[in-house]
Amino acid sequence: VQLQASGGGLVQPGGSLRLSCAVSGLDLNYYAIGWFRRAPGKEREWVSCIRRGDSTTSYSDSAKGRFAISRENAKNTVSLQMNGLKPEDTAVYYCAAVMAGYRRPCVGLDYNYWGQGTLVTVSS
Repeated sequence: VQLQASGGGLVQPGGSLRLSCAVSGLDLNYYAIGWFRRAPGKEREWVSCIRRGDSTTSYSDSAKGRFAISRENAKNTVSLQMNGLKPEDTAVYYCAAVMAGYRRPCVGLDYNYWGQGTLVTVSS
């Protein structure tokens, strides 16, 4: 199983980035997918997730209204569109997967497959 996150980079405050997570070795139709981040000197935090079945999405308070997660099961990819980026969004972003029940909420699951992370830096 491999999760490959990409799309990070340097962006100015207020800018946008689109992160992608390419998944191989598992069938996304049976998995919930989450995005997490770890800022310098801080613990990893959950950002967003999308559940199996109907692709219902969930967001942290910091991501709500600015980020949008989506999935394309046929292409085994999950994306995170990030708009209105702030310096406090600077972090390494990770995608993760966990096998989940149909339409089971994706928040708080014990994600057990992780990608290597992609660095997002928001700075002027």
